[in-house]
Amino acid sequence: MGGDGQVSVGDTVMKAHAKKVRSVSDGRVLAGFAGAAADAFTLFERFEEKLKRFPGNLPRAAVELAKDWRSDRVLRRLEALLALADTEHSFVVSGSGELIEPDDGILAIGSGGNYALAAARALVQHSDHTAREIVEQALAIAAEICVFTNSNLTIMDL
Repeated sequence: MGGDGQVSVGDTVMKAHAKKVRSVSDGRVLAGFAGAAADAFTLFERFEEKLKRFPGNLPRAAVELAKDWRSDRVLRRLEALLALADTEHSFVVSGSGELIEPDDGILAIGSGGNYALAAARALVQHSDHTAREIVEQALAIAAEICVFTNSNLTIMDL
């Protein structure tokens, strides 16, 4: 899983070296965010609580987070997306109740997400690159296209 380092407010780059991807659950799960940083940190904390409640069960933790996010008045106002993955599952979770597990295991969120997603899918189909190389190249392509995405990358794997 990878993320760029850009945090924008409107059309201004406020931070260029943010870490939007982290390892949780003793390194067994990766979580990344897009959107409002403060909101994302709140969601990371909630997600980590769910993982502690359902150890080793990413699908259940993701479902419980999505349920809370949609039904809780305070959480519902948070503006962020989470990308969650372990060695078997990957999910996009949003506050409007979406919990999506992609068919091909490839997911992307954020302003440059669609560019990175298209690039990653093409690289998976037409190259022999490792997952890490695909993430790096897909994010580099997104950074070339999207003004809200930069090339200061954080890439983590399991």
